[in-house]
Amino acid sequence: MPLPTGLDFKTDWSRSPLIRLVRRCLLNFLLVPVTKRVSSLSVGGAENLRSDASYIFTANHVSHLDTLLVLSALPERHRRRTVVAAAMDTFFMNYFKGVATALSFNAIPIDRHKVNRRSSDSALALLAKGWSLLIYPEGGRTTTGSLMEFKAGASFMAERSGVPVVPTYIHEAGLLRGTQYAKAEIFTQAPHRKRHHVTVVFGSPLTMLDGENLRRFNVRIHDAVAELERELLSGTSIPKD
Repeated sequence: MPLPTGLDFKTDWSRSPLIRLVRRCLLNFLLVPVTKRVSSLSVGGAENLRSDASYIFTANHVSHLDTLLVLSALPERHRRRTVVAAAMDTFFMNYFKGVATALSFNAIPIDRHKVNRRSSDSALALLAKGWSLLIYPEGGRTTTGSLMEFKAGASFMAERSGVPVVPTYIHEAGLLRGTQYAKAEIFTQAPHRKRHHVTVVFGSPLTMLDGENLRRFNVRIHDAVAELERELLSGTSIPKD
């Protein structure tokens, strides 16, 4: 009997008490300290996150290191209660890679090419239980280095769950070991850097407005992430470590 892969890969086991403890130790004592060291990470906007709330974090996507960077930037309470939406065709088509991804990052398989009922139902069930969700609405790493158009998955789940969206911007992650983890030429052709400063900024939570449709809400989420980038580049938003 073939091992389950793709959307058939089950991840409930990765949220059992024992595995949660293993992951918490792995992140807090190894992965997060190493990530903060090599990125000399700066964090802004953490004051926007209530300790007793769950959120949908919508981040730009430049590098395979983005998930570690966002998890490292999150306050510990949010880190241990966040599920990561990971591309099923990249991380879950091999059973053992899926096990490692779910164990390390509390990841679930998501169909990044369309709003898939099975994908969204899994994420919505976890949001209903008080988990937060980290998702990359671009559907993959940027091929240009700039923010790409957002797919509708995040806005759809926010509308269905009532969970606020936190726009999240990751700055210069592509220059950290870019040739290994980024996709855009601006990063893959840059000098290889084992260490590079990265900034993660969390914006103010967003909810759907009265009369607002999904398309407009999706555009507003995209624009909020773009605004975080503009504020950071202009110096009007100074991250707090």
